[in-house]
Amino acid sequence: MSQAFAADIAPAAIGLADYACLPSQSRGRRFTEPEAPTRNVFQRDRDRIVHSTAFRRLVYKTQVFLNHEGDLFRTRLTHSLEVAQLGRSLARALGLHEDLVEAIALAHDLGHTPFGHAGQDALNECMTPYGGFEHNLQSLRVVDGLEERYPQFDGLNLCFETREGILKHCSPRNAQKLEEAEPGGVGARFLQRQQPSLEAQLCNLADEMAYNAHDIDDGVRSGLISLEQLQEVVLFNAYMVKVQDEFPALTGRRLLFESIRRMLSDQVYEVMDTTRALLQEHAPSSVDDVRRSPPLVRFSPGMLAASTEMKQFLMQSLYRHPQVLQTTDWARQVVHELFDAYMQKPSAMPEQHVKRADLPRAVADYIAGMTDRFATKEHARLTGKVLIS
Repeated sequence: MSQAFAADIAPAAIGLADYACLPSQSRGRRFTEPEAPTRNVFQRDRDRIVHSTAFRRLVYKTQVFLNHEGDLFRTRLTHSLEVAQLGRSLARALGLHEDLVEAIALAHDLGHTPFGHAGQDALNECMTPYGGFEHNLQSLRVVDGLEERYPQFDGLNLCFETREGILKHCSPRNAQKLEEAEPGGVGARFLQRQQPSLEAQLCNLADEMAYNAHDIDDGVRSGLISLEQLQEVVLFNAYMVKVQDEFPALTGRRLLFESIRRMLSDQVYEVMDTTRALLQEHAPSSVDDVRRSPPLVRFSPGMLAASTEMKQFLMQSLYRHPQVLQTTDWARQVVHELFDAYMQKPSAMPEQHVKRADLPRAVADYIAGMTDRFATKEHARLTGKVLIS
């Protein structure tokens, strides 16, 4: 098999649209490497992500419920797999590059802290005097420098298109810093107010769809929200009513699963229809045209409103549930006290972190890379406190 074939299988043969990202037209890697003989650049990125240390850690980093609270709740790993599945289905239907979508989906949460959003918020509070903490930027830091696998460079040396998709959000201040370090790189679009590739846009929406659906499932499984409460949510209730009409005897988990399945399925088709209409309206003929267009992978206004109502329900009924807040308060304390302990005694960290010039950022990198259970053990070791059993 020739390298040319591996690098870019004929687009027409696999149904790629003119506005899809093509491996042969990638803007490349920061460090030049010879091409792989049997894999295109996006496949190679995906493989590097799957084999990374940060990816393995996702299995013990949780979303809403902490790691000790149950074996069946979602973790960052299972969430990433669900995003990849949704993303590939949408990419195939829209003529986008599935391998790139999969790579972005599998890497998008690599920078998340232990203890979900509570850990992220706490670490940002600790880092406020030192530039703050953004989990999307941290994911980029992981693949650009913190992974240590190759003799020639730090990080995974992913191609531009994958890195662009990983950096979903970025503050102007941090975008400017990225631009200074890498002119015209992944920070530029935030300063120029341009869009990322359609593959990156698709992953953003698949991420939202996935966590709405699985947080409903986990919330009911935990007993913190009920099917009766979900009847108040227009989007979910519409599907549950249809399921009950078709299967009157269905209750409990099967009723929940079938309602979620139908909701997700309809959202996928709705995104396809809305995106196709926007593509026809704006008629991009290249990736550069996509970047200059408004966001093109979107919900319709009606579905956006319904999805927003769903998120508001989950915020009030699940994320701010007293039982969840109790554990998140504990998690925030753990992160704050870990940060203080390492700042006071850097030698408590591994040597590669201790020798770095920017101590606060080194501490943040170390804590962000921890799993829930390792952070809990480290906290107990350094403070002598056991805050949770």
